[in-house]
Amino acid sequence: MADSLVIVESPAKAKTISKYLGSKYIVKASMGHIRDLPKSQIGVEVKRNFEPKYITIRGKGSVLKELKDASKKVKKIYLAADPDREGEAIAWHLAHYLELTDNEPCRVVFNEITKQAVKDAFKSPRPINKDLVNAQQARRILDRLVGYKISPLLWKKVKKGLSAGRVQSVAVKLINDRENEIREFIPEEYWSITAMLQAGKQSFEAKFYGIGGEKLELGNEEEVNRILKMIEESSFVIKEVKERERQRHPSAPFITSTLQQEAARKLNFRAAKTMSVAQQLYEGIELGKEGTVGLITYMRTDSTRISPVAQEEAKEYIQGKFGDAYAPESPRNYTKKNSGAQDAHEAIRPSSVLRSPDEIKSYLSRDQYRLYKLIWERFVASQMTSAVLDTMTVDIQANEAVFRAVGSKVKFPGFMKVYVEGNDDGTTEEDRLLPPLRKDDVVERVGIEPKQHFTQPPPRYTEARLVRTLEELGIGRPSTYAPTLETIQKRGYVALEDKKFIPTELGELVVELMEEFFPEILDVEFTANMEEELDHVEEGKEDWVKVLDEFYQSFEKRLEVAEEEMKEVEIQDEVSDEICEKCGKPLVYKMGRFGKFLACSGFPECRNTKPIVKDIGVVCPKCKEGHIVERRSKKGRIFYGCNRYPECDFVSWDRPAGRDCPKCDSMLVVKNTKNGQHLQCVQCDFKEEVPE
Repeated sequence: MADSLVIVESPAKAKTISKYLGSKYIVKASMGHIRDLPKSQIGVEVKRNFEPKYITIRGKGSVLKELKDASKKVKKIYLAADPDREGEAIAWHLAHYLELTDNEPCRVVFNEITKQAVKDAFKSPRPINKDLVNAQQARRILDRLVGYKISPLLWKKVKKGLSAGRVQSVAVKLINDRENEIREFIPEEYWSITAMLQAGKQSFEAKFYGIGGEKLELGNEEEVNRILKMIEESSFVIKEVKERERQRHPSAPFITSTLQQEAARKLNFRAAKTMSVAQQLYEGIELGKEGTVGLITYMRTDSTRISPVAQEEAKEYIQGKFGDAYAPESPRNYTKKNSGAQDAHEAIRPSSVLRSPDEIKSYLSRDQYRLYKLIWERFVASQMTSAVLDTMTVDIQANEAVFRAVGSKVKFPGFMKVYVEGNDDGTTEEDRLLPPLRKDDVVERVGIEPKQHFTQPPPRYTEARLVRTLEELGIGRPSTYAPTLETIQKRGYVALEDKKFIPTELGELVVELMEEFFPEILDVEFTANMEEELDHVEEGKEDWVKVLDEFYQSFEKRLEVAEEEMKEVEIQDEVSDEICEKCGKPLVYKMGRFGKFLACSGFPECRNTKPIVKDIGVVCPKCKEGHIVERRSKKGRIFYGCNRYPECDFVSWDRPAGRDCPKCDSMLVVKNTKNGQHLQCVQCDFKEEVPE
């Protein structure tokens, strides 16, 4: 008969742990938090040292009864929620409900859900860490004060349903500021001159560098024509050849923010999806005869630290799989980039490197496999030797003009044999080989291409870029990135267009009002400092009530001023040329989380909405009468369909090219890849590069 009760957050985690602990333990799930602040009121007694008024979360009655009944049948209770602030708070609320004493050694934490890690954790339970609980309470109360004090003000002065928050407001401001930079950006003209050259049978390119030994930027066509005239009759002679060896080092294993960024780049995952799939991998997957196993370590972390045991296992695997040359003499350790990192947990890594992605692929869903593969490869690569590249820089003289060619090739792949980090522009590093060249060689001129360019404004934020920026600025913590991005879209403050954030009119207005009346909420340094204060509470260095009181004293004064001086603002919708087919009133442009759409101006009496369709100029390949238009699915994904729908039901996720395949006469579509676009037949293997 069982003599211990173990409580975790989710049924999946309960199932995994139950198999490790055996029949003496009953494992139950609390289904997340059991108590929280009420939704109907602020729930914080400010004048009583910010005392929170917790209530049981609606719908948790049956869960709590089950836990209470189970607790009466056992001698010992263990609380094994996740190893972070939220997990500690869940355990604290459960301890309060189950009437456990403050010093009861009931808290069990583990960074990975494996048999050994779980059994080791149960050998050394500890009391609940009140500093961790206080840090979570302070954040929750702080966010509640900001949200529940400013939001009603925005409802009254601007529009119902709005909200304000510490981290979300800063995120919207960053997006807003970037949009202003783009609007104010003035493009500057510049030119390049590319020489197509040949040595023996091998051709290569060289870019204009400067005059003599001085670098020269070409700002207009007049300067370009002067250079072209200078080299018109000139031969191209190798002036200098520099060859050197360069090392490229592997990236650190994933932390929460880098995992979200890389999953966005390589897998096209939204931040929320990345965390959801990672949670599944952490809590446990059924692996046939091996049973349920947690495949990765805890996925909310800002530390790149790796346990010596995992490093040793990785070294043995690398030596066996790739050879001794691929394993460094001593394990690779990585320093924290962010000085405010808590370093509470290890980096995100596979619980065992011996479970290679392909060996367990049949047990995983497509998304689980792809994310696990990404985590596994990144970790293995992080423990491998550096890559060695041979680089060659060649300066070529034509009269007084100097052209420069740069080439490189991988001499020893090292970690690149397993994994190479992605980048935000989607380009990949490839060998750029130059022919064997020596000083004073004369190379043949094949062609000269002058080209006009214009400087580009800074790019809009993708989810990956925004997460990276928030992390670099010290805004938010690992657990806050994904929910923050979701919230600012749900509130209608920003929209995603082509996977990039743009502020809505509402978002710009709210930021403007917040900057005027609550500047500290939007101040990056203030918000980052507040995160540090919360970290100090967690470390036992600061009193949580004191932190809240210092914030609230100035915040309360600003609220009084805003209540008196903030003017009511009415947002006018832009009227379109279209008429609502249901009631005859004009349709207006609205901004949703996936961009603009049309809605009836008679709302709420008439709730008719229509997507804004974009004709791509291609005749429907199915009915030959309609035109193909760009549409969005309910989840915001772009697809293509016939404008005669429902008469014609043609749809395609890929953009039809408007041409038939030369091999089989089927439809050609445009495929987007990391290296650009190409045309591909939907039936046969025909492919064709899309010209720039």
